[in-house]
Amino acid sequence: MKIGLKALNRTTVAATVSLTAGAVLAGSAFASTAQAATPPTPSITAKGGFVMNNGTAKTLYGKAADTRRSTGSTTKIMTAKVVLAQKNLNLDAKVTVQKAYSDYIVSKTASSARLIVGDKVTVRQLLYGLMLPSGCDAAYALADKFGSGSTRAARVKSFIGKMNASAKDMGLKNTHFDSFDGIGSGSNYSTPRDLTKIASSAMKSSTFRTIVKTKSTKQKVTTKSGGYRYMSWSNTNAMLGSYTGMIGVKTGSGPSAKYCLVFAATRSGKTVIGTVLTSTSATTRTADAKKLLDYGFKK
Repeated sequence: MKIGLKALNRTTVAATVSLTAGAVLAGSAFASTAQAATPPTPSITAKGGFVMNNGTAKTLYGKAADTRRSTGSTTKIMTAKVVLAQKNLNLDAKVTVQKAYSDYIVSKTASSARLIVGDKVTVRQLLYGLMLPSGCDAAYALADKFGSGSTRAARVKSFIGKMNASAKDMGLKNTHFDSFDGIGSGSNYSTPRDLTKIASSAMKSSTFRTIVKTKSTKQKVTTKSGGYRYMSWSNTNAMLGSYTGMIGVKTGSGPSAKYCLVFAATRSGKTVIGTVLTSTSATTRTADAKKLLDYGFKK
């Protein structure tokens, strides 16, 4: 059977068109896969943000990551880190709550662990009081306990010196502390990148990890008269229990700090850790952190 030249040409053209269309569709599929593999960079309300892979220290996101800003109570991450780094630390050692600690929080209108004068609390309990309700009274007690000197003022100054020495040892050039709790006098600052590194280092302590992932705790403390009472503390980190894999670490706020959050989460063996500084509200700092964590896990 003979096939005409025109019919043959029509068959060839149709095959070519079919192949070309297939190539275009395949190309589109590859393009879609490539686009899906690179998630869009999130937009956050906070003025500064940073996220890294905690296992590799690879930077996953940065926004004004090295700009110095007030840190509010995220400062307390370093407070805890310095305490936990003490040689021969006894977490069960008792500390007597002094009137100076309660007077301090009243004078500063500061967040409190509601420590009661005369009670004897352990160092471990003070760390819970520091990190969960963000107790500035607990921070003061720890600085007084682990600073050195013959007066309380000297001990506090010594402790803050240890905080700065720790930052220097870590090579953090954009971090400085002038307080044990974040209520500074203008020289208490860090950056999203530096704070993330401080938190990452603190998370190497199993005690720290246990504390910062705790949503609430009830602690038995000894009273001045020798009896006991229970102290109940809830974590200010709203992401615990609301974000899958959340493991910490600390909220912060203040007149100049606005709203801050240092956060970490683990999924499928990957831990993402980061910081947002100077967000506009407690709600937006959480929303910012969720965006950055979602992005970090996709990277």
